[in-house]
Amino acid sequence: MQAMNCTNTMVLEVVLFIICLLCYPVRGVEGADSASSAISVWPKPRNFSWPSQQAALLSPCFTITTNAPHHRHLLAAANRYQSLILTEHHRPLVNSVVNFSAKIPPLSSLAVIVVDPIAPLHHGVDESYSLAIPTSGSANLTAQTVWGAMRGLETFSQLVWGKPSIVAVGVFVWDSPLFAYRGVMLDTSRNYYPVEDILRTISAMSMNKLNVFHWHITDSQSFPLVLPSEPSLAEKGSYGSDMQYSPADVSRIVEYGLDRGVRVLPEIDAPAHTASWALAYPEIVACANMFWWPAETEWSDRIASAPGTGHLNPLNPKTYQVLNNVIRDMTILFPEPFYHSGSDEINPGCWKTDPTIQSFLSKGGTLSQVLEIFINSTLPYILSLNRTVVYWEDVLLDATVKVQSTYLPREHVILQTWNNEHNNTKRIVSSGYRVIVSSADFYYLDCGHGVYTGNNSNYDNQNGDSTGNGGSWCGPFKTWQNIYNYDITYGLTEQEAKLVLGGEVALWSEQADPTVLDARIWPRASAMAESLWSGNRDSSGMKRYAEATDRLNEWRGRMVSRGIGAEPIQPLWCVRNPGMCNTVHPI
Repeated sequence: MQAMNCTNTMVLEVVLFIICLLCYPVRGVEGADSASSAISVWPKPRNFSWPSQQAALLSPCFTITTNAPHHRHLLAAANRYQSLILTEHHRPLVNSVVNFSAKIPPLSSLAVIVVDPIAPLHHGVDESYSLAIPTSGSANLTAQTVWGAMRGLETFSQLVWGKPSIVAVGVFVWDSPLFAYRGVMLDTSRNYYPVEDILRTISAMSMNKLNVFHWHITDSQSFPLVLPSEPSLAEKGSYGSDMQYSPADVSRIVEYGLDRGVRVLPEIDAPAHTASWALAYPEIVACANMFWWPAETEWSDRIASAPGTGHLNPLNPKTYQVLNNVIRDMTILFPEPFYHSGSDEINPGCWKTDPTIQSFLSKGGTLSQVLEIFINSTLPYILSLNRTVVYWEDVLLDATVKVQSTYLPREHVILQTWNNEHNNTKRIVSSGYRVIVSSADFYYLDCGHGVYTGNNSNYDNQNGDSTGNGGSWCGPFKTWQNIYNYDITYGLTEQEAKLVLGGEVALWSEQADPTVLDARIWPRASAMAESLWSGNRDSSGMKRYAEATDRLNEWRGRMVSRGIGAEPIQPLWCVRNPGMCNTVHPI
């Protein structure tokens, strides 16, 4: 019956073709080298050829077929993209001038060929693909893995637009990411995000060819994850029963990510950032429920770096009874081979309040040795569960409390850097460690919205120069241009650069919740996505941010039409007048 319906609709294609000629500007082939007027793909592919800028109708009977029809994640992606391609009818903000020819038949199919359909979605999996859309016959997408095929399906979807739908033909694409790790971190402890918001974020990540959702699930403020072995942590540590993530929620999020080629990397931050654990287990948490920065004390003597005090006590054996249950449950819930164990921002003032740690220090021990006890008691267990451990850089680089590299085997440990820009990246890779770059000066999406603590006299001035350049420690606001132009391997040798796995933007949620989620992340994360996928330079080596502006405007509009509340980067006038809002003068 479906075949008969499609056969009947073929009669309408001639009529649709005539409508297309009336709806879309047409030009001769001699003008076809003006790529700026053509439809574009974000992130920009590594190799994209469309010499004639020809377009054809997309058949109403368009189908996607694959040689791996039993792969559930590929099948889900193929069905999703087929529906999107047939129904999206994207209207470009600037009319794309293309060449029509009555000799080009409607494109009726895309054949997806996967060489290795069983390759799992792990770090370093091959995401390359090639896409050929000829002027006649079927389009073909070839990828080494299912995950590369998903990237190619996204590219194909962006080459279809208009109503009736037309598709770019005479196209050849070869594409592969420069960096294997391209992530977004979301903090769901300080404020809660419903599952649907997380799923929408993963959808937008897939559209941008980002592949790691780093889920910072717990922190001092709340413990929203329900763990089968330790249910009291969420029962007492969450903001309420309606603000928890059940095992079924986790399974749904993980599966949703796999359907879109996005890994879900969980983080349970410890031993610091664990005040929420004290509601269930007060005996294992030092300095719980104390005021974070007591009056008349120096900043160096603070109990915590932000409101919400509590560090796990590494000298209490019960700490590991609870923590091992947590870790075991996490590895069952999350199949991802990386496990993020946090270990950042140890505040000496917190641990020094605990009697057992005071006794340890009085006998000649140090706080770094306390952290070493914690790492040496947890890292081997995580490794025994076949996980690679990710830590924040503090565990090795903190000025006061850190461990020796002998406690952090390079083959099993990855460090995530957030301080000191290129310098800390250099320190990490020169020590032989793999690194994920999340520089607060470029990739922190929460910056620039002020400090959230009240009674802050820094704001009581008449000079307009409130502390922190924008009122926050990591201000000002990180614009998409800052993010796009950041080179995460700057200053590294060729061998050192090989240890940079990729980058990750981070949204900490002190001042973010579902009401601002999309606009805080998009399209700034899109800027990082292109920089890490195909680079931020053109073939001559020049930064291409001026050229990228028009394309990002268009891509942002398409994301909005797909249900992602991405914020605008320019007025619509600039979009309709490409190049007129640029400047040729240094500023």
